[in-house]
Amino acid sequence: MDQALNLPKLDRRKTQAAIEGAMEKYRIYKTITFEEREARLTSSYQEAPSGYTGTTSDSTARTAIYNVDMPAARAAYCERIERIVERLNDRERLLVRERYMKQDDVFDYKVYNHIFDPPVSKDTYVKIRTGAFYKIALSLSALGLLPLENLLTNSGENGRKKSERRS
Repeated sequence: MDQALNLPKLDRRKTQAAIEGAMEKYRIYKTITFEEREARLTSSYQEAPSGYTGTTSDSTARTAIYNVDMPAARAAYCERIERIVERLNDRERLLVRERYMKQDDVFDYKVYNHIFDPPVSKDTYVKIRTGAFYKIALSLSALGLLPLENLLTNSGENGRKKSERRS
């Protein structure tokens, strides 16, 4: 019973890198327009093997499927990210939206000094961000968008003493 309630311990830096990558993908999908592929009207020479290969090639159908599926996949990804962020608490939601979901040129110090009302310290900002990233990582993992195994902490690394880390 207790095993089901234990949440995994994630490496903070790996988690931050993974979530920032997911947010970058979100921003790209939101800002860059989708370029549709066009079907080729002229065929190119391809050496065809003699005999039945069991495959059919229809470049027009492949192009049409790509033009329908890719925008739908992009929209679904953005919607999932927005739903995950919507479930965060107010401070975490504000931080993630302002820092990672809007413009590229927003920096941490702008968020904790100018967007939070009242402003928070850098340490408090890091605590809020760490909590938000942990929740987002677990949610993305539950949706199958982020492999959690890559983010787990190694018990050997965290067991070192502070004096060993500095040298």
